Amino acid sequence: MASESREELLAFLRKHPPFNEMGAVALDELAASLTPLTVSDGSLILSPSDQPPDLFIIQSGRVQARLVGDVNLTDQPLYELDAGQSFPLAAVAAKRPPINVYSALGDVLVWRLASADFSKLLMSSCEFNRFVLDHVAGLLDQARRQIETQFGQRNTDQQSLNSQLSGFLRPTIRVTPQTSIRQTMETMVQAKVGSVVVADAGGRPLGIFTQSDTLRRVVVPDYPTSAPIEEVMTASPATIATHATAYDAMLAMATHGIRHLVIVDAEDRVAGVVSERDLFAMQRVGLRNVRRVIESATDIDGLSQAAGDVRRLCLNMLGQGVSAEKLTQFISGLNDSLTRRVIEINLAHHDLYGLDWAWLAFGSEGRDEQTFSTDQDNGIIFVCPDFADRDALQLRFLDFARDVNQGLARCGFPLCKGNIMASNPLWCLTQDEWQERFTQWIRVPEPEALLNATIFFDFRPLYGKEALAKALRKWLLDQTGHAKLFLRFMAENAVRATPPLGMIRDFVFDNNPAFPHTLDLKAFGARPFVDAARIIALAHGIAHTSTTERLRAAAEQKRLGGDDINAVIEGFFFIQQLRLRNQRAGTPPGAENRVDPDKLNELDRHVLKEAFKQAKRLQSRLQLEYRL
Repeated sequence: MASESREELLAFLRKHPPFNEMGAVALDELAASLTPLTVSDGSLILSPSDQPPDLFIIQSGRVQARLVGDVNLTDQPLYELDAGQSFPLAAVAAKRPPINVYSALGDVLVWRLASADFSKLLMSSCEFNRFVLDHVAGLLDQARRQIETQFGQRNTDQQSLNSQLSGFLRPTIRVTPQTSIRQTMETMVQAKVGSVVVADAGGRPLGIFTQSDTLRRVVVPDYPTSAPIEEVMTASPATIATHATAYDAMLAMATHGIRHLVIVDAEDRVAGVVSERDLFAMQRVGLRNVRRVIESATDIDGLSQAAGDVRRLCLNMLGQGVSAEKLTQFISGLNDSLTRRVIEINLAHHDLYGLDWAWLAFGSEGRDEQTFSTDQDNGIIFVCPDFADRDALQLRFLDFARDVNQGLARCGFPLCKGNIMASNPLWCLTQDEWQERFTQWIRVPEPEALLNATIFFDFRPLYGKEALAKALRKWLLDQTGHAKLFLRFMAENAVRATPPLGMIRDFVFDNNPAFPHTLDLKAFGARPFVDAARIIALAHGIAHTSTTERLRAAAEQKRLGGDDINAVIEGFFFIQQLRLRNQRAGTPPGAENRVDPDKLNELDRHVLKEAFKQAKRLQSRLQLEYRL
């Protein structure tokens, strides 16, 4: 390539993301790998038959992308790409066929980057790497919302689908066409909304502006925020009447390939906005129906059948692609309902009336992070009245807990092999006794005490007098906030579970003879996130027990420095997603949390490596804070 042409190409690349953020060396390597391609109007550039696909960067002209096959709820069957945009990014990254046919609209000049050169660039440029990951993450999030909506459709009743939109109206933010872009965005942030309607003086809609428009039309092109909002809004937005149904809104969104509809009254004035997310939220009837079955069960046999329905529902949700975060919330929520109903059924056979007590969940259930493979970790906290015999009262609770533990086992929750159950006298204690037990672990942080702390300090009340658990949590945080030696030992233990990242190879293996060439996603993947979040929470008075809530609260308190909390949480849930997929596939006992990285596609391998890096960053913060 002539030096003049090379400089022109470099100047062009420097105007568009992600190339404008790439280092000079990586950008030179990219330019040297690109080959020009001139395409005439209507000619084909790329189709699903091209495998593996190459990456194309548009320098001039427009390219039309047309979806092949069935059109789903959130798919865009037809859209256009302009100069500076690249395609098909996700397909090239995953080395799979593209789902669109790309053709020229008018004469088009594109630059082709061969698939092999794309892979090299992915490894050599951090900026390009992050751009691809962010792009793919956006597509995954879009697909996840689509699947959730479709799942909601399949599991809702007819009444919900036929509900009129007028029943879901809420205050809607409206601005005038001359309102500045900056003021509009500030209004959206303050009101915590994802869209605003641009309306005339009579309240009739002229346009709509959404969060995605902020990035695509303002931030990326560096559009002046002093300009009026009418310059970047979507004009003549799609509307729907207040008497229309949720089903009508779904159909309209699918037809127009959009995610927001402006709801208008009989005089075409703005009455509200309905989004794709709203439609899914309207229809969480499947979950409610399962809960109704659980709550109406009159015996353990009926609950056992309901427990099977819960597992099948959650397996189906995983098969449909529902995110790990939502799925673990569903699993934990339904398991909570099952546990409460088992407790209620057994209370009818035990005289505990008038006593103050609470059923506690520990471990993953206490953190709201249960997967398909989970056993029981529970206990009881109770108050012994002055006039009562403590030992006799404990025996009554133990008899009750034994029946509950057996009932849970019949519902698919195996008895804990370590006997961490409420039927064990060690874990059926008064409030003072729990405090004494916790105090001993904190003051004498021996290995067994540290192990117990990782299980029991994640407690959460499931039934009974929640105030007892809340008081115990407050007391515990008061103790651990000043227990520097204990926290240091906890941190020292936590950083020993090093994520399996290699210096030369992508991953290192623990040489498990039963499952060679595999990675333990629980012990060396999820655990570093869980342990770090727990230590930060105990050190800084964070009352949450969920790993992600602990991390979010720590970020709000500025305890995580400049770390991108969303990247950390996404890394944690990607590992959880792999664990759930593994467990759904019916892996042999002992391998539920193990994965062979060679059996993952290249994109999953790459994201897994990034997830391990996020875990390692959390451990590095512990090492820095506790000087390990």
